[in-house]
Amino acid sequence: MTTADGLPPLRDVIERHELAAKKSLGQNFLLDLNLTRKIARAAGDISNSTVVEIGPGPGGLTRALLIEGAKNVIAIERDDRCLAALDEIAARYPGRLRVHAGDALKTDWTELIAGAHPVTIAANLPYNIASLLLVDWLETEPWPPWFDRMVLMFQREVAERIIAAPRTKAYGRLSVLAQYRTEARIAINLPPEAFTPPPKVSSAVVDFRPIAEPEPRCRVSTLARVTAAAFGQRRKMLRSSLKQLTPMAELLLREGGIAPERRAEDLSVEEFARLAAIFDRGEWERT
Repeated sequence: MTTADGLPPLRDVIERHELAAKKSLGQNFLLDLNLTRKIARAAGDISNSTVVEIGPGPGGLTRALLIEGAKNVIAIERDDRCLAALDEIAARYPGRLRVHAGDALKTDWTELIAGAHPVTIAANLPYNIASLLLVDWLETEPWPPWFDRMVLMFQREVAERIIAAPRTKAYGRLSVLAQYRTEARIAINLPPEAFTPPPKVSSAVVDFRPIAEPEPRCRVSTLARVTAAAFGQRRKMLRSSLKQLTPMAELLLREGGIAPERRAEDLSVEEFARLAAIFDRGEWERT
């Protein structure tokens, strides 16, 4: 039995290569090619794109990206057990799939995609490193980044944090960083039973489109520091929580036109960016 791409069904591939998902690697495999093709289509027209995929496993999304016309796919996989299955896909699509055996957290992205443009990141991210990878990409310098779009799978709870609005429980540091530099939306929701093995939580695919020139302008490293301090003690007033950042927190807030009695969850993304920009200038410290 073969599938749309002439390759064996993924369940057969997993059985033949003995690819039981490893919890330690955050693996949950998507075996339904109809679903993986839906995710691939969420990335838009990829016919002229190099697609970077993290954690392909047995290659469900990899195959979907190639079926849907990706010009090239670079798949990063740290689980050596999966390499033989990925090599079979590469043989089916000569010159279009490059497998990089390594750890995504230690990858030099600009070196990996040297000469490629445009670049899309598309991945069913390993749950145990998903947020770390996202923050790394959001803090990319220089900006605009080396990628033109990201279509990424997260636990539903994480996806909701990414798109959360101020004054909601899910709103936090990840919301601010994501929404300052990208337009993010949930594109697809997936139940646990879509995966093998089924996780205990639902999942969601988030579509990110970079904002070329985020406003107000600030250093994203400073924005990360400001939000870490503010949300690290989110129940406290900002004049208290931001003392981790500066002993003159109240003066910083007043310079930014923000009442010191407000709490982190009350501030908009724009207000956080304004605080970061003022903090970088340092002029408020001399007033």
